[in-house]
Amino acid sequence: MKRSIFFKIFGGYFLIIISLTALVLVFSFRAIRTFYLDTLSRNLENLGSSLKLKAIPLLEENRFEELDSFMKEFGKNIETRITVIDKEGVVLADSDENPKIMENHKFRPEIYRALTTGQVGQSLRFSRTVKEEMLYVGLPIERNGGIAGVVRVSLYIKDINRLFSNLRTNIWKIVGIIILFSLAGAFVFAQTLSKPIMEMSRASRRIAAGDFDTKVFLKNRDELRELAESLNFMTEQIKTLFAELTRQKEELNSVLSSMEEGLIALDKNGKILFSNESFKKIIESDSVEEKPYWEVLREPRFGELIKKVNQERKNLIEEIELKERNFLCSATFLPSREEIVVTLHDLTKIKDIEKIKKDFVINVSHELRTPLTAIKGYVETLNEEADEKSRNYLEIIKRHTDRLINIVKDLLLLSELEEKGFKLQTEKVNLRDLMENILKIFEPELKEKKIEVDLRAEDDFPLIEGDPFKLEQMFINIIDNAVKYTKKGMIKILLKEENRNARIEIQDTGIGIPEEHLNRIFERFYVINKSRSRRLGGTGLGLSIVKHIALLHNGDISVNSMPGKGTTFTILLPL
Repeated sequence: MKRSIFFKIFGGYFLIIISLTALVLVFSFRAIRTFYLDTLSRNLENLGSSLKLKAIPLLEENRFEELDSFMKEFGKNIETRITVIDKEGVVLADSDENPKIMENHKFRPEIYRALTTGQVGQSLRFSRTVKEEMLYVGLPIERNGGIAGVVRVSLYIKDINRLFSNLRTNIWKIVGIIILFSLAGAFVFAQTLSKPIMEMSRASRRIAAGDFDTKVFLKNRDELRELAESLNFMTEQIKTLFAELTRQKEELNSVLSSMEEGLIALDKNGKILFSNESFKKIIESDSVEEKPYWEVLREPRFGELIKKVNQERKNLIEEIELKERNFLCSATFLPSREEIVVTLHDLTKIKDIEKIKKDFVINVSHELRTPLTAIKGYVETLNEEADEKSRNYLEIIKRHTDRLINIVKDLLLLSELEEKGFKLQTEKVNLRDLMENILKIFEPELKEKKIEVDLRAEDDFPLIEGDPFKLEQMFINIIDNAVKYTKKGMIKILLKEENRNARIEIQDTGIGIPEEHLNRIFERFYVINKSRSRRLGGTGLGLSIVKHIALLHNGDISVNSMPGKGTTFTILLPL
């Protein structure tokens, strides 16, 4: 059950007032009673001291009857019981009873203390003689250096209780008045404190419901007024921020809705949090939010990509096929919330254009191969019968024909590598033996340029699984470039195992590659120096073929180069 702050404050004060009052009353009543008893004891002690002066002469003369008569008369006048006991405990005189019929009092606490210690004895107990509770004070009677008896003075407790009851009634009246005034003050204080708090509470609920025009105005000048002003200022700020967020959200929704690319956001459990209209059109469904992605996209490669992003916690890009259309799927991992944002770029038209280009290249290459071979044959035939001047022209025609034939061969090879469903003819390959056989092909050029070759391989360098013919083409292209563009110096080839990969480094001391060209050298027909490439017979397709062969082996290739110092190609192939 909800309790208001008013009842909490007032109830708290009520409990404190009642608790403190109870404690004060308990301790004050006990202290007053103790004080009254101590005061009465001292009065009785003073009275007993006076009575001793009267009792000693009568005791010395053994005038016990006269002593008893005196005590009865005196006790009646002062409403106090007086008893005289000798050192053996025999009652000699008593103001209320006949001493002759009273029992021995020697072992009464107050009597015993006075007789044994010579000090005043005191006791509060029930009297078997008068059948009432009484306060006793016993004073020793000294005579001839010894204790001859005891004068005991006592009062009825009912008289004490009567006085104490009157005092307690007055105290209760005073306490009741104090409690009433205290509770009235607590009520006013609780009302004063709780009213502005409740007002701010109601205002905060309206703000939480979206009413940002709510204001709280308090008359009192204290911290609560400052709090109310802070609440008003905060409401203005929230209103401004909310309006800005609403505007930004609308802009973002407009941008996302107008995107041609499909976009979805996934939480760490694979549930779709958001999707734009383009994505819904791609999957041909309007109900995708709050569903697991595997219910919406039943594409194994997409699921593998999401799992890989979750495991590696990094951004990945992959091509996938959905509903007979090609998409470039870009998955971005958000570490702060462990979510994944996926965009789908439609590559269908680009792929169709690429296919048209590829088919065109293949067809043109096939059509050119036959006439080029025929031209080369006729040029070689004419070269045998031509004079010296004609041979120069024929040699130029032959060189350009050879270059066109090489371009056609490389284009056909590249088209073959890019063909969908192309499979490598894999087997166990000894890279050291493969490199040695490749270097034999370049021995004449190496000797002519006086280029040294340093081939190093670890003793336990393992075999790899690969297509020996395609690997040979890849390494021939790289070494061919190293030989062509190195005027002098050496070529180093290093084979070693690294993290379950075969690492192949081919380093030359040639002319090097400027930094601005490094990220484009694997593109088709990209050449750094066209005149030099044409002179050396380059087609601009060699490194593109190298890149494709490395990727087909699930490997990677990188290049590092400095102009004038040489180039290093590094290939990583999985063992």
